[in-house]
Amino acid sequence: MIATQVARENRGSLTEGRTPEELREIVQHVGAELELAPAEDIIEWAYATFGERFCLTSSMGDAVLAHLAAKVAPGVDVVFLDTGYHFAETIGTRDAVAATMDVNVITIQPRQSVEEQDAELGPELFRRDPDRCCALRKVEPLRTSLDGYDAWATGLRRAETRNRVIAPVIGWDAKKQKVKVSPIARWSDDDVDRYVEENGVLVNPLAYDGYPSIGCWPCTRRVAPGEDPRSGRWAGTNKTECGIHM
Repeated sequence: MIATQVARENRGSLTEGRTPEELREIVQHVGAELELAPAEDIIEWAYATFGERFCLTSSMGDAVLAHLAAKVAPGVDVVFLDTGYHFAETIGTRDAVAATMDVNVITIQPRQSVEEQDAELGPELFRRDPDRCCALRKVEPLRTSLDGYDAWATGLRRAETRNRVIAPVIGWDAKKQKVKVSPIARWSDDDVDRYVEENGVLVNPLAYDGYPSIGCWPCTRRVAPGEDPRSGRWAGTNKTECGIHM
């Protein structure tokens, strides 16, 4: 089942969260200890430590993280940001994950629909000011949706871009005041491919059609053989990240 929430609605929680000081202390104590741990162990630790105040986020490029979590943290929340600009294949991958895996997919939407944003700021903001478009449709909705959590897991991998080389497995997100967990941070592209093949994991069909990195359709193009896998994102600009991991 897929639950849908607008970003302005605070998710809330049945349990009281830890203070930022307590969360930072957890990171300091276990960060180095879990750096070389298997991805499943990292997720299992996070779920045991934070319970319902732990979630995963997924852009639905594939279901690797959700598949890992379903094995050791069944029923865990998987937050998906519906920007209003996703490819149909991405929405289809989300629906398939919700239907076939033991996770709770929650779709988060921005405060404004695309039509409302166009009416206020003009059409195609993604072309005129992609940073602001990402801030309104990705960064702010995610920040708001994480209000009910103490820790969040991402599919961030160091092999993806130079900006992500230093991403810790267990880190402190100072902007969000949350523990940031990156269970597959150390995985290479080959590691991902091997896991997908060995476990029959769902993959967004676009990944097999020249889209190794999948974002919103207006800002994503196919990548030619030999090109940087993320060169299809915001092509023709200096932009390389949406801002979620910055």
